[in-house]
Amino acid sequence: MFVGISNTPRDYAWGSTTAIPELLGVAPTGEPQAELWFGTHPGSPARLIGRSGTLAELVQGRLPFLLKVLAAGGPLSLQAHPTAAQARVGFERENAAGIPVDAPERNYKDPFPKPELIYALSDPFTALSGFRPVAHTRAVLDAVAGDARIAPLLDRLAGDDDLRSAFEWLITRGPGVEELTAAITESAQTLDGESWATVRLLAGRYPGDPGIPISLLLHTIALRPGEVLYLPAGNIHAYLGGLGVELMSASDNVLRGGLTPKHVDVPELLRVLDFRPVPPPYLAPEHPQPGVAVFRPGVPDFELTVVSPDAAARGVELAIPGGGPAIAFAVHGGAVLGGSRGHHTLFPGGAAYLEGEPVLRVSGDATVFVATTGAA
Repeated sequence: MFVGISNTPRDYAWGSTTAIPELLGVAPTGEPQAELWFGTHPGSPARLIGRSGTLAELVQGRLPFLLKVLAAGGPLSLQAHPTAAQARVGFERENAAGIPVDAPERNYKDPFPKPELIYALSDPFTALSGFRPVAHTRAVLDAVAGDARIAPLLDRLAGDDDLRSAFEWLITRGPGVEELTAAITESAQTLDGESWATVRLLAGRYPGDPGIPISLLLHTIALRPGEVLYLPAGNIHAYLGGLGVELMSASDNVLRGGLTPKHVDVPELLRVLDFRPVPPPYLAPEHPQPGVAVFRPGVPDFELTVVSPDAAARGVELAIPGGGPAIAFAVHGGAVLGGSRGHHTLFPGGAAYLEGEPVLRVSGDATVFVATTGAA
């Protein structure tokens, strides 16, 4: 079964005014367009094309994954997501406390984890992600080590085991953090390097925010088109700018850590965060056939297959785990989807839901993204 789906972009303030319209080939509205959702999430369920209703009504349930187009015109909040166990316990705890699900101080809107991956379409797509070794941060701070206002941070960063205590001091705006943030912001105006460029960006949007010095503890990553980051539970991250395709577990559970006017629950954030230094979390693809990349993060809720225009031009067949469900989305061209129950044409920017198709044929001249559950 193939069903065309569409949606209206979400108008979050950090969204780009042009990136999603250009991708879809439509006129900009002049308003921010941040995310375009394809899934059953109640916040913005996809609409059916050619018939009334939503995808949630059609499937009569919840898809475990949510496919998005994300267009960041500016930085998103620093954030992390819980494990499945943390989400379940937190959701039950807040329910028992009588906190309304839509309350601004609510941390857990549902009992599900929220791992996610981002596939870069723009050049670059920039992000902060994961704590880096303290030695890397100290090397960046060498340029300003003579400023006495920087000393409290350096004193707190003797080694990697100090990341938790240093982060807690920063996020709680402890003694000296205001002066430290001012010093880092001032120094960044004349220093080169990606970390200082990030400081300038954040200070321009969120002056005085502790997320500014926190950014120096993290990797600044510039993805090129086709590169992917995978952000597991506990990973602290913030998208900074660019256009990408995001695939995640369908959940709203976000623990924020700065760069936002929204609620920040420091104790719960500290429980969720993984403070171990990690390399930049690139996710390498598998290539089951030429021109086909499969990104498997090893979670049951989702994986992403990307068919290149060259592969679509010759026609390829994709195995769909369990025969679906799946969502396909075409960019920079059109495609024809075929299966045992007929076919469906995707125009540029078009999307479709499919189920009951263990093998999907893809042809055309587009880049085609296919979101499915994870292979068993």
